[in-house]
Amino acid sequence: MTEEPNIVGTEAHLERGFRIVHIDDALVIIDKSCGILSVPGIGPEKADCIAVRVAAEVAGARIVHRLDRDTSGLMVMARDSNTHRLLSYQFEARTVQKRYSALVGGHPAEDQGTIDLPIAKDFDRAPRQKIDHVNGRQSITRYEVVERLDSPTHARLHLHPKTGRSHQLRLHLLTIGHPILGDDLYAPEPVRSLSKRLCLHADQLAFTHPASGAAVAFESTAPF
Repeated sequence: MTEEPNIVGTEAHLERGFRIVHIDDALVIIDKSCGILSVPGIGPEKADCIAVRVAAEVAGARIVHRLDRDTSGLMVMARDSNTHRLLSYQFEARTVQKRYSALVGGHPAEDQGTIDLPIAKDFDRAPRQKIDHVNGRQSITRYEVVERLDSPTHARLHLHPKTGRSHQLRLHLLTIGHPILGDDLYAPEPVRSLSKRLCLHADQLAFTHPASGAAVAFESTAPF
């Protein structure tokens, strides 16, 4: 039997795990690499993370929101408590605009759509999440097809999450039949093995700057 080709290579991983996109007195925007935690996990072997690494280089830097370990892309970190409070409020109020780029298996039937499926922890298969229409929290993702590709059949999507549940994008796309390439938690073979990394990248981030009140936006090209 012929094996499916691995269509996505390994990301040129930055040794430090991030690069600084923007920095000022109030905040810092970083581009996180794939494969590093945003915050410490349980146990000493999971102490290394973005929160620790950036704080070692940028005075006062503290986490406002998270990306999964294997998701790369843009994050904003506050440099003081007031900025942290104001940014956190924007995330809670869902006024922060986030966009992700993803490669998924197959071709969605529609060029765009909205996935509205509630998500809850799957305690029997931690750390996985599951669709749960009884106990799940409302979770909404809007998607649009950017490019349809073949050999093998896959597509590039832009994803606009309205909510920010754990593993939301990965689980939503799996549920509609288009798992993300390289997803070692949710994607079945051979979609999982089409990439050496999870093909999910936070490529746009826009919000109101807490200090100036100006609308600011940042972009990062997906490395796949």
